Amino acid sequence: MQDREWPQEAELVVCTVENVKDFVAFVSLDEYGGRQGLIPISEIATGWIKYIRDHIREGQKIVCKVLNVDRSRGHIDLSLKDVNEHQRREKIREWKNESKAQKWLGFAAEQSGEEARKIEDEIFGKYGAFYPVFEDLVIDPEATLKKLGFSKKVSDALLHVAQENVKVPSVEVTGHLQLTCSAPDGISIIKKALKSAEPKIAGVAIELLYLGAPLYRIKVTAPDYKKAEKAIEKAANAAIAVVEKSGCGEGKLIKKPKSGKSQ
Repeated sequence: MQDREWPQEAELVVCTVENVKDFVAFVSLDEYGGRQGLIPISEIATGWIKYIRDHIREGQKIVCKVLNVDRSRGHIDLSLKDVNEHQRREKIREWKNESKAQKWLGFAAEQSGEEARKIEDEIFGKYGAFYPVFEDLVIDPEATLKKLGFSKKVSDALLHVAQENVKVPSVEVTGHLQLTCSAPDGISIIKKALKSAEPKIAGVAIELLYLGAPLYRIKVTAPDYKKAEKAIEKAANAAIAVVEKSGCGEGKLIKKPKSGKSQ
């Protein structure tokens, strides 16, 4: 697990402040087994610093940027001032998610009877992190389990833990699907078109609602807007293709403004 024993230069890391001196602060790196790092006063904050404790204190949880790693000497130089507020919030969020995911892996190991370290090594080797695999297990379980290649016991345990603990944020994209067909069997063709407008897409839910000929409301729920936009286009194009192929009419998609993200 060498890749997880030392941070990389320019990486953002979560640290706990252990000791603050006049011109340097010593911290432990939470994600790397408590390895020690130091922040010189010049990297604490921008501008002139009169009292270092005005900016950093013992016991504080902070996010730093790795400046240099000397494995032979065991030295890790860090910067606090090079991390902006947005980076700090995102890193803390990621760190909290990874901490939860490691606990979940422990639950899965207990349920399956497999060694936790073995499961961790396999997942980290393929994902480089732990939390994303649980999100993928909820969004697309079949493909994720195939990618991981675990035994049925381990796979079942991971899937159970994921479904019990992870709720993937979702977004909605809606639009009006306009379909017309003048053929004698036009109703049958429209029904066929609407059926084709509900393709199976992993992690995506598609709903159709009749508004009154020739309009149908189409709503797509997906993990993010990029996937939702692709899904609504795919669904609409599939329906339109059926109508146009029959030669009896045409169709078009009228998209609505994006709706907010739901949890």
